[in-house]
Amino acid sequence: MIQETRAHILEILKTQGASTVDEIVEALHQRTDKRVTPATVRHHLDVLRMDALIEAPAVRRRDTPGRPQYIYHLTDKALDLFPTNYAGLAHVLLNQIKQQLPRESVNVILEGAAEQLAANALIPEVSIGERLDMVIAYLNQQGYQASYEAITDGYLLHTSNCPFERVATSHDDLCQLDSHLIAHLTGVVPRRVGRLAAGDASCTYFIPLN
Repeated sequence: MIQETRAHILEILKTQGASTVDEIVEALHQRTDKRVTPATVRHHLDVLRMDALIEAPAVRRRDTPGRPQYIYHLTDKALDLFPTNYAGLAHVLLNQIKQQLPRESVNVILEGAAEQLAANALIPEVSIGERLDMVIAYLNQQGYQASYEAITDGYLLHTSNCPFERVATSHDDLCQLDSHLIAHLTGVVPRRVGRLAAGDASCTYFIPLN
């Protein structure tokens, strides 16, 4: 939980963009009965910077002579604190794609999306045993809570979280996207043997040695 004044500061910077300390003080006075000083605001800004929610201050150019003005703005991490509706947007976009395009074209789009995601991982061409550690690290960066285990004739790759679950419940196609993604990441076409949506503990993919 972010302290109240700091939460107000984040909201101010989100609403009015990059601002000076004096501008933040004025906006705080309009929002709350508490009177804060520029020194207090600077302290809160320092704390928010340590939490990686505020960028280092930049100099605002002046049209008239005077002391330089320093402005503060939010980091990408701070933007994640505000409400979003990515799932709702993705749901609507997928609906429109399916309504406007034939099934084959939808599959081509999902395959292309999986290929692009895999390319962003920058995993080198090495043996499957070496690749899997890098694949798991990349999938975990994307929120999949992934792991793998070696079995007699290959590997089982588990993903215990679906990062787009709210969309996938209405669009089974996204499960196919995951299969394409893992195929591109590992260089091996996997066979899905477990599925979260079916009540299994994870989505599990069998990756053969050959």
